[in-house]
Amino acid sequence: MVSRTKYAPIEQDEQLNKRLTHSGLRVTPQRQHVHEILMTKMDHPTADQVFLRAKESMPEISMATVYNCLDALVKCEMVKQVNLDRGATRYCPNMKPHSHFYCDECGSVYDILQTISPDQAKFKLPRGFKLQNIDTNIHGLCPDCSAKAKQSAN
Repeated sequence: MVSRTKYAPIEQDEQLNKRLTHSGLRVTPQRQHVHEILMTKMDHPTADQVFLRAKESMPEISMATVYNCLDALVKCEMVKQVNLDRGATRYCPNMKPHSHFYCDECGSVYDILQTISPDQAKFKLPRGFKLQNIDTNIHGLCPDCSAKAKQSAN
C-alpha cells in the first residue's frame, strides 16, 4: 500500500494556493479547509463525508460549497475523483500514480502502489490510440474483513 508523506501544513497551503491561482481559481478559506480535511484523513471520502467533517470546524459551510470546493480541487489537480462501480464518487488527495483496492465487504478504499507506468505497459491498443494513464480498481477483502470471513468459516 502507498503511504503518502504528509506535507507540513504551510507547504501544503503554499502548494494549494499556487495550484489554485495557476488554474485561475481564487484561494478561499473553504477550499483550504476542504483540502485540509482530505489530507488529514486520506480514506477516500465521499462528498457527504467531506461535508460532515467540514461542518465540525466550519459550521457555516454548505453542501453546495463543499461540492464547489471539491470541483476546484479536482480542476487544479490537487485531488482525484475515484469512481468505483455505481457508488458515490470519492476523493483522493494522493496524486502519485497508484491504483485503488476496494473492499467488497465494508466498502473501504485503499491506495495500492502502481508498479507499471504507461510507458512500460504492453497493451495492444488500436492504431492511433496513445496510452496516457492506467487507472485500476482492485476488488477483494481488506485485512479486517478477510479475518472476519475466516473466523465465520471456522
